[in-house]
Amino acid sequence: MENHLVLPDDLPAPKDDGGAAHLTGLLLPDLALAATDGSEINLARLPGRTVVYAYPRTAEPDKPPLVADWNAIPGARGCTPQSCSFRDHFAELRAAGADRVFGLSTQATAYQREMAERLHLPFPVLSDEGLALASALRLPTMAVAGLTLLKRLTLIVDDGVIAGALYPVFPPDRSAQDTAAWLEANPRG
Repeated sequence: MENHLVLPDDLPAPKDDGGAAHLTGLLLPDLALAATDGSEINLARLPGRTVVYAYPRTAEPDKPPLVADWNAIPGARGCTPQSCSFRDHFAELRAAGADRVFGLSTQATAYQREMAERLHLPFPVLSDEGLALASALRLPTMAVAGLTLLKRLTLIVDDGVIAGALYPVFPPDRSAQDTAAWLEANPRG
């Protein structure tokens, strides 16, 4: 089995297809998403600055990838290193102005909870398993093995309004550092 914590040297970079160009300035929809801490989170109602990093799906321990060519799909591989990046830079993100951080994928909450515990994430991960948020915001997605997965992106949300969208995200293990740099360059007024 592959080590999901290490990115291959030949990982293909995703291209900017314009899939997130419309997001900055949008008001988040008034809907609740299940979180790994057992709560329901309505991102539209959260005060302050919120960072939401979205990813296709994290690997399941001791299981093969979703499809044999997962590593060849631009933007697919790297969800576990990305989540670890946000874990490792959590304090830096908070210091740069994030009131809270969430992960987001279309995976079921039960699996996300196992992953969050295994990786010791200091923040909840949200499930958009029904694609309610993805559809409402027209988030960039990809179809793999009959599933609709989120493309990797980071949203910075101020009082329910998207203040910034980092897309595409590459390499995924630098996502948190790139987000912290954006926060430092764009402080709240």
